[in-house]
Amino acid sequence: MKKTKKKNSFGVKLRNLRLDRSLSIRELCKTTGYDPSNWSKIERGVLPPPIRKNILIRWAKALGLVLKDEIREFIDIAQLSQGIVPEDLQNDKNLIKTLPAFFRTIRNEKPSKEEIDELIKLLKEG
Repeated sequence: MKKTKKKNSFGVKLRNLRLDRSLSIRELCKTTGYDPSNWSKIERGVLPPPIRKNILIRWAKALGLVLKDEIREFIDIAQLSQGIVPEDLQNDKNLIKTLPAFFRTIRNEKPSKEEIDELIKLLKEG
């Protein structure tokens, strides 16, 4: 039986960023200190990306990401690919309270009026 690969948005992003800068895997790995074979496996979705923020920041900078939002998105994609909610969101108690309503909404289940009001309030505050 053939294994099917899981969708790998981080690996695709990693590869596209590298190719956009015309970098080979070996060149990039010299800069980041990472193993080229494992880098290739991450790009192909064979291995999961690292989740440690300091490693991901080093990678983002080596790939030419300089804006805070670009680096944050890069880290978020890596961590979310492994089911890890970004730290800043984990610490937001108001956001955490609204997650059940959010999950029901994206599953096309109708949230209560109170839950919708709470989501709206949170979005306006954000």
